Amino acid sequence: MAHTQQEVLAGLAELVNDETGIAAEAVQMEKSFTDDLDIDSISMMTIVVNAEDKFSVKIPDEEVKNLITVGDAVSYITANQD
Repeated sequence: MAHTQQEVLAGLAELVNDETGIAAEAVQMEKSFTDDLDIDSISMMTIVVNAEDKFSVKIPDEEVKNLITVGDAVSYITANQD
């Protein structure tokens, strides 16, 4: 079942919160994972793996580096869902 951008954002915020303790409300579309949310590469990979499971989507390693903002990730997941 395809998720809306809002559902993906909420789910991603939950995953970020679980991994980093960052408040889900802080995870906004325009926020950068590294600059604004201070998420390191190890935490980012955990979030990616959990997002793949949660949203039934495959995010290749070479795509992860292009996911700069939360919005980038939301758009990628929304566009590539089964």
